[in-house]
Amino acid sequence: MSALPTGRLRAVRMRPRSTAAVALVSLAGLVAFCWPLVVSPGSGLAHGTDAPLVFALVLPLLLAVVLAELSEGGMDVKAVAMLGVLAAVGAALRPLGAGTAGLETVFFLLVLGGRVFGAGFGFVLGAVTLFASALVTGGVGPWLPFQMLGAAWVGWGAGLLPPARGRREVAMLAAYGALAGLVYGVLLNLSFWPFATGLGGELSFVAGAPVADNLHRFLVFSLATSLGWDIGRALTTAALVVVTGRAVLGALRRAARRAAFAAPVTFAGPAASGSEQEPRVRTRG
Repeated sequence: MSALPTGRLRAVRMRPRSTAAVALVSLAGLVAFCWPLVVSPGSGLAHGTDAPLVFALVLPLLLAVVLAELSEGGMDVKAVAMLGVLAAVGAALRPLGAGTAGLETVFFLLVLGGRVFGAGFGFVLGAVTLFASALVTGGVGPWLPFQMLGAAWVGWGAGLLPPARGRREVAMLAAYGALAGLVYGVLLNLSFWPFATGLGGELSFVAGAPVADNLHRFLVFSLATSLGWDIGRALTTAALVVVTGRAVLGALRRAARRAAFAAPVTFAGPAASGSEQEPRVRTRG
């Protein structure tokens, strides 16, 4: 048996259709998050009625990502099984923190899973984990698609980090986890800020106001309301990566090698004796 390739393992191989699906989901997500900064005064958008429409749009697109992976052969049954296991673990971990005082116990798993299995797997893992945890905790609502997209981007970004090993890798992942925790909090704030502060006031969203003015109001709103929670999420994620990083990375990489996601299928020819035998199919690795 020949050894597996020494490069980074990819449980989900991103091909043209799956890449386009991820790009479409991400574009829809950016529009859903950032529309308050560019909306015109006469548009009449009200985020309270807009969010359910985003919910109905994003979930089929996220499902399309998985279907595109499966239809193109980019995700085999072993990758689906690994996705199910990690998503179940994440769904079980999240209620332990549930965002109380910023304590989030699930994001470190998205970072480590995306790092080991690649950006495509990390994207799907983030979305599926947040969806599963919402079903477990009864947290299904118009905020869920924003949480799913934010978590999907966390896993995606972890899979795009540069190569590193040992303590340097753990330090890099901890720093990324802290930054991702802060950015995730900012994005979630942006998703509900327009209808959370009411009309008027220094923190309120003003439709049609210059982007700089609304951005200033939003930053003040974030500093005044959620900075402590966001810092708590960042510190929790970084601390869990530091404490569990080497052990979890090692376990996930051993599982990935045994699963041999990237192992090619080869055909063994007839025996050298010249006797006629049907070709045998074997998997290298």
